[in-house]
Amino acid sequence: MVSILIAALFVISIYYLLQYRLNLKKAVDCSQNALYPTEKDEFESILIPSEWKEMEMLSKDTKSYKFVNWGTTLTILLLMVMLWIVVTTNWLDSTFLSFAYLFFLLISAVKHRGNLFVLPKGLIVNGRFYTSEKIKGYEVEKIVRWHELYGLDTRLNHAFKLTIHYRNKLRQSSFVVVEDCNHLNKIINLLNRIGIKEIKNFARAIKVPTEKMK
Repeated sequence: MVSILIAALFVISIYYLLQYRLNLKKAVDCSQNALYPTEKDEFESILIPSEWKEMEMLSKDTKSYKFVNWGTTLTILLLMVMLWIVVTTNWLDSTFLSFAYLFFLLISAVKHRGNLFVLPKGLIVNGRFYTSEKIKGYEVEKIVRWHELYGLDTRLNHAFKLTIHYRNKLRQSSFVVVEDCNHLNKIINLLNRIGIKEIKNFARAIKVPTEKMK
């Protein structure tokens, strides 16, 4: 029974990794037609969550892309070795949860740096292209005192959190931080132009000063 579950987990993991790499390759091709960002200062104005580093170009020559490309191959090989161990031994009969967790760690490690590109017909978010129809809308919050991001990095303070919501309820919302208000206005104008509108959230609006866009 454990072997069957591990085999199923293996197939799902392989599918996820290959799909992730295909989506990233498509995003790289689509990013050539980006409306924003295109200039150096526009890339620098967008900060990516967790490490809070400036956004990079989406290219096959970047370290992040090469990491995903080679990391996918290496991870699949490791998963195949682990599957062989399951099939040929009884070593994992009592450690299925630990083994499943190891699977999760391996596939999670193969991840491209975050990004946000506005295209004529949609967005690239975190290395994946979404048509405008798949985007529910966006929210903007000014990062002031008491905000969840305030104080995590000096560049975040008084910047703007831009959150993208998807129509697919199974997919979590994504966000980036935009430092400069002028750049934020450029992004918002482009989002509105391609049919992606702001989502009004009254509960959040109470926390965000009315001068957030000034």
